[in-house]
Amino acid sequence: MRGFVLLLLLLAVPAFAAAPTPLKPGAQAPDFTKASFDGKTVTLSAYRGKVVLVDFWASWCPPCVEEAPHLIALQKANQGKLQIIGVSMDDKEAAARKMGKQFPFNYPLLMGDAKFATLFGGVLGMPELFLIGRDGKVLKMWRGEMKPGELDRAIKQAVS
Repeated sequence: MRGFVLLLLLLAVPAFAAAPTPLKPGAQAPDFTKASFDGKTVTLSAYRGKVVLVDFWASWCPPCVEEAPHLIALQKANQGKLQIIGVSMDDKEAAARKMGKQFPFNYPLLMGDAKFATLFGGVLGMPELFLIGRDGKVLKMWRGEMKPGELDRAIKQAVS
């Protein structure tokens, strides 16, 4: 029995070793290039010099749907200083596109997947947001719902 348990532990170690490393404040944000829903190319490094908010969301996530109008308002209020990029983690692109038509998004929406999420340390809950400074380094990240005003304060501080 002890040999069986040891074998299980040995098999599990590589799985843990391959787990993505969570991005922490101060880490360089991973560059990426992906097509947006409107067919334009979105490259994170192209926004260097602006504060960027990468928002991982899904159409089936109630907090994600609730925050969409607020993110649209933040993008409008911080035009020229902030760039929001929405990354849908829906399994089906049709569901993400349906939500894309439901709201007047004023920022690019992309499709993500597990491989893409690994670049950001794995997306373990939604919404998951990464605030990236003008220098391309992560300023702050949030998983799940956040306290009212927390995102607004962090963006205001980052863009001033």
